[in-house]
Amino acid sequence: MQILRARSFEREFVKLPGEIRERFVQKLRFFLDDPFHPSLQSKKMQGRVAIWEVRISQGYRFTFEKDGAMVTLRHIGTHDILNNP
Repeated sequence: MQILRARSFEREFVKLPGEIRERFVQKLRFFLDDPFHPSLQSKKMQGRVAIWEVRISQGYRFTFEKDGAMVTLRHIGTHDILNNP
């Protein structure tokens, strides 16, 4: 699996609290082993063709788009990102 980071993801990531960035790194390890690991609570977003959301913590999520073996990390942040994944 090849992971790409959208510019929006990069901009949002640097603005996150340090604790959330650390939790994301842990979740990314799970994600790389199995994008649907139970602790990630990955689910397809309703009304979106290929966009999924993944839980980082109770209040934070990241979204990704899967195209074959390529995954693009799109957004990261609070639940607000789910309005424009």
